[in-house]
Amino acid sequence: MSSRRVKIRKAVSADAKGIARVHVDSWKTTYADIVPDEYLQNLAYENQEQLWVNNIPQGGVYVAENGDGENVGFSSGGAERSGKYSGYDGELYSIYILKDHQGQGIGRALFKPVIDELKRMRISSMIVLVLEENASRQFYEALGGQKIDAVEVEIGERKLSELVYGWEDIRKIQGSLLQ
Repeated sequence: MSSRRVKIRKAVSADAKGIARVHVDSWKTTYADIVPDEYLQNLAYENQEQLWVNNIPQGGVYVAENGDGENVGFSSGGAERSGKYSGYDGELYSIYILKDHQGQGIGRALFKPVIDELKRMRISSMIVLVLEENASRQFYEALGGQKIDAVEVEIGERKLSELVYGWEDIRKIQGSLLQ
């Protein structure tokens, strides 16, 4: 099934299981050589499903559905959570896409509704945190994200660097960037 026929829509509670599957499966492929294997092997659909059962009703969660009605990706965002980045009120919490569907424009398509949601919340700036070793950081750079910080995080007892990208004015992310 071609990813060109992917539909982006707001997530509903029934999507929790599909989002959990994408979350776990994409972590296992994206972070295979970054995060310890034991950590990745211990990721469970059930745990992630419960996380999304709780998160979806709070809003700001979107799914990418293929022509067969299967979830192949998701995004989420809302108010900035740490309070550490003055002048940045919004945050892109996550974008995950199954490996076989990456590089086909789904990431940009999932980025847009989060931006639109932040605008509806009267938020005009945002951050995203991405592991430095994650190649997807180039996606955020291509969308105009500026590196504003680097923080150390520990995942599975491994210390990793997480980059913080910021957009001072999300209203300027438009046109060809989000087509």
